Amino acid sequence: MRLHVTEHPLIAHKLTTLRDKNTSSPVFRQLTEELVMLLAYEATREVAVHEVEIETPVAPTMGTALAKPRPIVVPILRAGLGMLEGMTRLLPTAEVGFLGMIRDEETLEAATYANRLPDDLSGRQVYVLDPMLATGGTLIMAIEYLLERGAKDVTAICILAAPEGLHKLADAVGHRAEVKIVTAAVDERLNEHGYIVPGLGDAGDRLYGVVD
Repeated sequence: MRLHVTEHPLIAHKLTTLRDKNTSSPVFRQLTEELVMLLAYEATREVAVHEVEIETPVAPTMGTALAKPRPIVVPILRAGLGMLEGMTRLLPTAEVGFLGMIRDEETLEAATYANRLPDDLSGRQVYVLDPMLATGGTLIMAIEYLLERGAKDVTAICILAAPEGLHKLADAVGHRAEVKIVTAAVDERLNEHGYIVPGLGDAGDRLYGVVD
């Protein structure tokens, strides 16, 4: 497993505002989209391409185009939806699948409740969107789900990650496929409730509000 922490002044600035508890949901959503676009730029450096011949208004030339099969973007519901717009703005030709996963707040275990993915992901580059890599349980289950369908090249884009989750993820799936984590920061630790510290709170609640 490879880890890429994207260091850039704009990323640091936007992340600071996301962390601020006084940031409203509309601003949080907008900044998440902007931040994900910056992270996606780094995450897609190894996207598969091929040469194509085109004609400019002046002369023929060789250019670069995304290769087929097209990459697939998989947001983990619900918080991953807040990252989708930023990702597809940068990669508009990608296909989009969905994984619905939820974490039990007592056991911290993840469970899958919905999926909308191709049965065969062989040869596909897969980009998973999950704002918080905390305990690692949700992302491990998601990546295992993808590997079972033939994926061999998986990149997870996370706003924040915790050391505990990174270690657990590396032990679980890091040796089974080409797995890369792209994040804006690796924070200090998890607290007793499985939240990242200092973190930014519950990303889903801050994106969409608390649903009673």
